[in-house]
Amino acid sequence: MTKAAQRETMVARRYRYDHPRFFPDILNDMIVTGRDLGAGDRVPPFELTTTDGVRLASDDLLARSETLFLIFGSRTCPVTESAAPGLKLLHALFGDRIRFVLVNVREAHPGQSILQPQTMEMKRVHAARLKAHLDLPFEVAADAIDGSLHRALGARPNSAFIVDPYGEIAFRAQWANVTEAIEAAMSDIVSRKAARKTSASHTMRAVARMIGYMAPVHAAAGEGARRDTWRVMPPLGLMMLLSGLFFFLPRQDRGLPTMVLTMGLMVAAIAAGVRDLAHGL
Repeated sequence: MTKAAQRETMVARRYRYDHPRFFPDILNDMIVTGRDLGAGDRVPPFELTTTDGVRLASDDLLARSETLFLIFGSRTCPVTESAAPGLKLLHALFGDRIRFVLVNVREAHPGQSILQPQTMEMKRVHAARLKAHLDLPFEVAADAIDGSLHRALGARPNSAFIVDPYGEIAFRAQWANVTEAIEAAMSDIVSRKAARKTSASHTMRAVARMIGYMAPVHAAAGEGARRDTWRVMPPLGLMMLLSGLFFFLPRQDRGLPTMVLTMGLMVAAIAAGVRDLAHGL
């Protein structure tokens, strides 16, 4: 085996983690680099099978003159959970002209109840369960066990891509729950115009929208998922805890007050530490 093949095998195995790491996993989620595929780039050849047994291949897009909306997600990803209502609305608006497919990828926060799939059979089971859980009106497919398509397009937990019939990316969203930007791009594309904006990040907005979904998603994932979040990114763990104080708000609206409260507590803690240090001197 060549060194390149060995490296690919190692990367593919690490893709199926049991415990997310801050580097590279969480850091990669937050940052889009110049190496990432974007508007004008061709997606790599792929072939997927949906939970209904339908074959979906990149080679077929042009023959069908089909524009494809690829969404990546998993059951243990709170961003995916928060994105579902908006994606259903987008499908109601554009589903007759754009083919929507959610690609089930690695579990973002696996736990003892929802383990990281280690076989294609289990990954297909996860894909079917995700479709049923979110009650999605569009297709769901499972990526390869080592995430070949997911990794080629950045390996982020809930990114989304509009792909034209020629297999070129027309629009990239770092987070699929920022549906306003996706809707604007789709409106342009179905009007036979180039998207005025070809990418969207809005990471802070995406995080704010998913915070209220973290606790139930981690609970479903089972033992270990919550602990891993505290271990790799303590501020998110604190936000998950504090979001419960805003139980009277819809889940999608709990993020902003939680972030403000978390920031206030962190500033107060730092100020208290500085004061104690000054008194000690």
